[in-house]
Amino acid sequence: MKPELGRRIGIPRRSCLTSTIAGLTLPMVLESRARAASVGRANKSTAVIQVWLGGEPSHIETYDPKPKAPAEYRGPFAAIQTSLPGVEICECLPRHARVMDQVAVIRSVHHDNNDHQHGLHWCLTGHFPETNPFRRSSHPSTGSITARVRGANQPGLPPYVRVGYTTDGKGRPWRELPYRAAYLGPGYDPMEVLTNRHSESYHVNNLDLVAEMTNDRLQERQALLKRFDMLRRHVDDGVATGAVDHFQQQALNLLTGGRAEAAFDLEREDSRLRDRYGRHRSGQTLLLARRLVEAGVTFVTVIEPGFGQVSGSYGWDMHKHIEKGMNKAAPGFDQAVTSLIEDLSDRGLDKDVMVLVWGEFGRTPRINDKGGRDHWAQVQSVLIAGGGFRMGQVIASSTAKGEVPQDRPIWIHDVLATLYHHLGIDPNQMFLNHAGRPVHILPQGTVISELL
Repeated sequence: MKPELGRRIGIPRRSCLTSTIAGLTLPMVLESRARAASVGRANKSTAVIQVWLGGEPSHIETYDPKPKAPAEYRGPFAAIQTSLPGVEICECLPRHARVMDQVAVIRSVHHDNNDHQHGLHWCLTGHFPETNPFRRSSHPSTGSITARVRGANQPGLPPYVRVGYTTDGKGRPWRELPYRAAYLGPGYDPMEVLTNRHSESYHVNNLDLVAEMTNDRLQERQALLKRFDMLRRHVDDGVATGAVDHFQQQALNLLTGGRAEAAFDLEREDSRLRDRYGRHRSGQTLLLARRLVEAGVTFVTVIEPGFGQVSGSYGWDMHKHIEKGMNKAAPGFDQAVTSLIEDLSDRGLDKDVMVLVWGEFGRTPRINDKGGRDHWAQVQSVLIAGGGFRMGQVIASSTAKGEVPQDRPIWIHDVLATLYHHLGIDPNQMFLNHAGRPVHILPQGTVISELL
């Protein structure tokens, strides 16, 4: 909410200030950063960019083609050779083919629920939902866990940012889906870069206040700080009340210090690099993600638009016309992801920044009567880049028709265990849920040894 609107409807300015910061939560986010030392933060500035393929593209039309399978399985596209001898991927991703020596593809990831919301919750939190996952997330997201345990890598930046839509393909709000903090509390929700589904434009809601501030308003920083004393003073886990003023001061510095505003400003990038990523939503949001982790954000989730970029369809959920869908969605995705991988390497960030590209499940191996593929949790492909992991490999395989893992089945918990390993977070750590019951960050899972 902008200050002017707040004054028109009679809401005090200090309330507008805090509601702009995700509901009185920014000091709590900053507090989490200070707590990180007591819970074993890694000594390196590791970060994650999670490229979330909402709806999930087919593994066969991306990283696991089946050129020798019958036509109704192999689909409408051919397989092409990559920079890894003997390794093929779908012809939809020619740029990926050139950087396969810089990535690792896992072809045997699986779970056992074909519902979008259940799969989404499971992959983004590591827990099967205990409640209706559309109405409410029962567990915090990996990004929120990272915000709670690690905090931001640099002061003046949020620890966790989500770049994505305000609503799903049917106009329903995303806000309660499992990108958020659940029982950890709203202080560990992401700062959100919100977009309109049918528009290439996007904005950072939580920085609206910064844009409204004039030089005169900046002079009011100390006066505003005094007003913070009237805000919520509840701080969990026994943090001393005297520390509240410290976190409130940091919150004000985040709003007015300029570091966050600069990180979100794509106009500061070289126009040639912006062209390299692509002047479309896929390219510019992944360029933004790189800017954020380079500046000091620890965890960024980008909702890759997929078919929704050009149609009312939900993301990559191509139940029909998969040939048309991939021809429209794949080029921007191919350009953006490969540019991100190369850019991180060029900047020497590939050791510290892990890129994780995945969605909630795979697609049915057999093409349906509408020329598309349906939900299929039995196997999917996942791409990992950077993170100091061993790249240039394909891990495991699916069967000849892409139906189930053929060897080395990898559960989604193993992917998340690997993510937490990269971030230096102990997945055995526990937090209390709303019922006061201690819950492990991750209930099970083993780091994928081939990546080490």
